[in-house]
Amino acid sequence: MTLRIATLLLALAAAGCNGPFVMFPGGELAGEVAPAPSLPPGDYGTVQLETNPEEPYSVNVAYTMLGDRLYINAGDTETQWVKHMNENPEVRLRIDGVLFAATAERVTDPEEIAAFGQAWTDQSMFRRDPRELEKVWLYRFVTR
Repeated sequence: MTLRIATLLLALAAAGCNGPFVMFPGGELAGEVAPAPSLPPGDYGTVQLETNPEEPYSVNVAYTMLGDRLYINAGDTETQWVKHMNENPEVRLRIDGVLFAATAERVTDPEEIAAFGQAWTDQSMFRRDPRELEKVWLYRFVTR
């Protein structure tokens, strides 16, 4: 009985959420689209990323600011949202309630990966350095 109640509460919470719920993906992000927020270089945190505009799919992921560019790193895992961005790079991001449109650009330049890798690993000793991975799914985002 307790498991059923917990499952029901989790389902209700997820259904009432606007986008992803903790580690579970969600759908379309709601909110008014505005210009991208101005984030300081070196800033990092969690962003909600919406991919696949035809059938929106959203997730909570970590971001890192390198200069004036926002980056999201999937490491060496080609996740569902990475597959979506490879098919259609038009995405929407939501940070602190601000929703904005962007284009995802995959980063393959070793120097840019190295600069990101330094910033990324400086944030936590538990983060894998993308410079040490055979294949890297790193994206920079350009506002539209």
